[in-house]
Amino acid sequence: MPTLKPGDTFPSDVTFQEVPTSRYIPWSEESGDITSCGIPINYNASKEWADKKVVLFSVPGAFTPTCSVNHVPGYIQKLPQLREKGVDIVAVIAFNDPFVMSAWGKANNVRGDDILFLTDPDAKFSKSIGWADEASGRTGRYAITIDHGKIGYAGIETDRAVVKHSGVDAVLASL
Repeated sequence: MPTLKPGDTFPSDVTFQEVPTSRYIPWSEESGDITSCGIPINYNASKEWADKKVVLFSVPGAFTPTCSVNHVPGYIQKLPQLREKGVDIVAVIAFNDPFVMSAWGKANNVRGDDILFLTDPDAKFSKSIGWADEASGRTGRYAITIDHGKIGYAGIETDRAVVKHSGVDAVLASL
């Protein structure tokens, strides 16, 4: 598949391996601790996002400096503004396994399904749209908005450790 661009249709066969969240495993004090593990379940993004407004952003790796300091916090802080713009789902993907992504969500005090922390094993999705990092084979740093199956915005970072086209401000400006 070529790179996604505004006006394209979101692929009909995208399934991410998702970390447990309250949407699938009810959140409780016992499972809310960063050291608690749940059982990963598959997440059929094509089905779940078909009739919703979605912001999907991708980072090269959980717990890395740029991702943890400059990328994810902006989406957490501006989640109310995204909701005001009609966004139903905010999801972040990374190359990491579901247990790391779950811990990263918990480390950022994300509870429930405010932001889905999904895994893109082997950068399968990112490679399918041409946005995996060629040097490392990991997911690239990018953001996509999907409105009822149609791509509204698609921005990728071409410089290392930069959050400009994939950051929450660029996404908010596009909504």
